[in-house]
Amino acid sequence: MQAPDNLPVRTTGTADTAGTSVKPPKHGLAAGDATPPARADWTIDQGWAQYTAAEHAVWKRLFERQSRLLPGRACEEFVQGMRELPIGPEQIPDFRRLSEVLLKRTGWQVVAVPGLVPDEVFFEHLANRRFPAGQFIRQPQQLDYLEEPDVFHDVFGHVPMLLNPHLADFIQAYGLGGLRARQLGVLDKLARVYWYTVEFGLLKQADGLRIYGAGIASSYTESVFALDDASPNRIGFALERVMRTAYRIDDFQETYFVIDSLQQLLELSSIDFGPLYQRIQGQSDLAPGAVLASDAVITRGTGCYHAARRGP
Repeated sequence: MQAPDNLPVRTTGTADTAGTSVKPPKHGLAAGDATPPARADWTIDQGWAQYTAAEHAVWKRLFERQSRLLPGRACEEFVQGMRELPIGPEQIPDFRRLSEVLLKRTGWQVVAVPGLVPDEVFFEHLANRRFPAGQFIRQPQQLDYLEEPDVFHDVFGHVPMLLNPHLADFIQAYGLGGLRARQLGVLDKLARVYWYTVEFGLLKQADGLRIYGAGIASSYTESVFALDDASPNRIGFALERVMRTAYRIDDFQETYFVIDSLQQLLELSSIDFGPLYQRIQGQSDLAPGAVLASDAVITRGTGCYHAARRGP
């Protein structure tokens, strides 16, 4: 998950501050201030045998409560991915076993990293179908809030969707696009696409809206807020609109963008973003809760949650 400097990543709906993204997010540990690992690609050994019983217990607690919540909320592709991966409640998954299944199905693998990694490293991994996952797990007192994505967010939230060929191809294309956007100085625009899809995207199914974004799927409280609460907007996905829209990095999203199918994401990978970057560079950013006359509004939110947080 991406986040700007010095601001916490809110993963499960509890935060003490309020803010929006206004500059390119950083994938790096304090934007590279931390000492990098010995390997140039920032990968480390998962060290699966070193996990303690207490750490496995935290995983089990998170896994079981989220698994009880997601039926009827997560999209069919997420449910199918969970069913077909070696992932369960009793222990933190072994990245090697996950990768064996992913490699056979979509050519992806999971690689362990110490936390957030620099932009260029992150994009290089994605471009080569390697998903960098934090190998640490949050403390028991951090079940609903932590500053970096841990193994539960990265594996439970992201990895099941990597079994879907459309999302698998889209994330690789995002990695390639990220390398280019970084060179062009427009990474903030592209990062919003990732945020509002891979992290906080909703999908329209025949029986209603469903979750596919990892930031929602791994969040106990946002899994409810994103689908059930009257406060947020739910708007049909439009690429330029999303690229202009700032997002929340510290609290529930004010707007969720809805795709009609995962095929829609794959179609984005064939678009030349260059002209889009040029077209929106002179346009002002949109606030996270903005609703435009041109929007395909599925649900116009009341905004009551964030209004209460801002106070009088």
